Amino acid sequence: MLKERYLNPFTDFGFKKLFGEELNKDLLLDFLNEMLVAEKGKIKKLTYLKTEQLGTRAPDRKAIFDLYCENEQGEKFIVELQKAKQNFFKDRSVFYATFPIRDQAETGDWNFELKAIYTIGILDFVFDEDKHEQDKYYYNVKLLDTDTKKVFYDKLTFIYLEMPKFNKKEEELETHFEKWMYVLKNLPRLQERPQKLQERIFEKLFQTAEIAQFTRQQREQYEDSLKYYRDIKNSIDTASSEGEKRGEKRGEKRKALEITKKLKKQGMSLDSIAELSGLTIEEIEIL
Repeated sequence: MLKERYLNPFTDFGFKKLFGEELNKDLLLDFLNEMLVAEKGKIKKLTYLKTEQLGTRAPDRKAIFDLYCENEQGEKFIVELQKAKQNFFKDRSVFYATFPIRDQAETGDWNFELKAIYTIGILDFVFDEDKHEQDKYYYNVKLLDTDTKKVFYDKLTFIYLEMPKFNKKEEELETHFEKWMYVLKNLPRLQERPQKLQERIFEKLFQTAEIAQFTRQQREQYEDSLKYYRDIKNSIDTASSEGEKRGEKRGEKRKALEITKKLKKQGMSLDSIAELSGLTIEEIEIL
């Protein structure tokens, strides 16, 4: 029996329920506009496209997007939910962006003009290289000149949201985008719609996300999706915990070796060093 009132948007079922259904397209529109309206103007219309993209030849690798859509100007939007840390995820984002680029090629006489491509990654993890930037959770990446820092090409954009870094409480929310971040991160832990999220779009989101409104089949699909998500999280947490323990042991070992080297230089007996450092005499002799 599920205790949560609202679904978890980081499950495959939950994500597609909120953002991938024609009936709820206005939720996706509002979310995308909050991220992109300042640089490209408001998106008025979205069309869902096939999420499975095939290579140009049968043996080529294919791409399967979580969500793939197009606006009224022909610009493409890839929206990806990433539940677990993945090696080369940035490489994967770039690779996926090549599919909508390639598909714009026209036969015959063509001047190579392209429509913009936007890749949005909602991440349930933090990139290792970004861990020290605790307050930065929104990344807007484009091709730019390294000297002038000016954007060199503005038709290829990668936006990454590192959800674990967003830690604002309800009373701290100021912008509409922060409200989106808050609800995506905290939805399954909420029992009521927060006072700060009284806009009509969030009223619809909470109605859509209420598990009690699901059909029996939808509930079963969600429970299966939730089990898969929890299995992944448990596996990651276990691996992380074991890694931390191994790291602690390695740290203790390194510290003991440093102390041992200093004591040897000072002329202390091997027996005394072994007693202090916890190392064997054989280990001390080879240092």
